[in-house]
Amino acid sequence: MTAAAPSPPRTHAEASRESRDLVTGQVRPRESLIRFAVGPGGEVTPDLAGRLPGRGLWVAADRSSVETAARRGLFSRAARTPLRADPDLADQVERLLLRRLLDSLGLARRAGELVFGFEKVLAAISSGRAGWLIEALDGAEDGRRKILGAARRAAAHPRLAGLWTGEELSLALGGENVIHTAFLAGRASDRWTLDVQRLSGFRPLVPESWIEASSSPPGTPEPAKGEGL
Repeated sequence: MTAAAPSPPRTHAEASRESRDLVTGQVRPRESLIRFAVGPGGEVTPDLAGRLPGRGLWVAADRSSVETAARRGLFSRAARTPLRADPDLADQVERLLLRRLLDSLGLARRAGELVFGFEKVLAAISSGRAGWLIEALDGAEDGRRKILGAARRAAAHPRLAGLWTGEELSLALGGENVIHTAFLAGRASDRWTLDVQRLSGFRPLVPESWIEASSSPPGTPEPAKGEGL
């Protein structure tokens, strides 16, 4: 039997983008982890942007892992000093990710990488430019059904998120009564996807009722976990 060829050594750049998960001890890409920093009072603080000073403490981006790290004192063990991790640390991460994602939508809007409004979103879907559909939680079911039906028929299937109300989207995007939004495919959309994937470890990306009401035609690819379309 021929021995398997050894894996090529990782480059320095590849290794610098990985860190060890406190819970499992596994080395993972940082895109799949949450960085925590230590505040001046010894409190464990989520650092989603990775900019706070000091040594980073990394945990897999899912609710169970963050709750386990806080409950079992793994932050203190890793830092080798007593630290305080609030019991609601996973909820803090979820809220911060939601805020970060919503702020990113506002930046994308100003950069011309996002459109909203029923007709503009339909046009983005039909042209294959829509990377993500962001539907308001309180939008009318009929309009959402039409948008999602067009997405299922499109050659390029955008992914779906339903995380904010129309009021929240309107405030973030500087519009009125924003219900249907399309994040155009591109680098900004790809970066947004990384945070969405982290958020999916803490909460569903769409209400369960949307998935139950969505009936894909035969041959339509199954959506990735949490994407709902």
